[in-house]
Amino acid sequence: MSDESPSITPYPDGPLLVRGAVELRTADGDPIPCRRKTVALCRCGLSSIKPFCDGTHKPAGFRTDDQ
Repeated sequence: MSDESPSITPYPDGPLLVRGAVELRTADGDPIPCRRKTVALCRCGLSSIKPFCDGTHKPAGFRTDDQ
């Protein structure tokens, strides 16, 4: 992990972008390997690669209330 401060940015009608040094874990507490400094986490619940976003929110018409 780096010394960069982590940040989480929710994108309207899209994923959460996580930047910086964070450790992601499964519901069971197992570490999830991340090979990038920025990852997109699914908010719609429809991604086939959860917890990561695969863009399924777009054709599904996922909408957030933060507009």
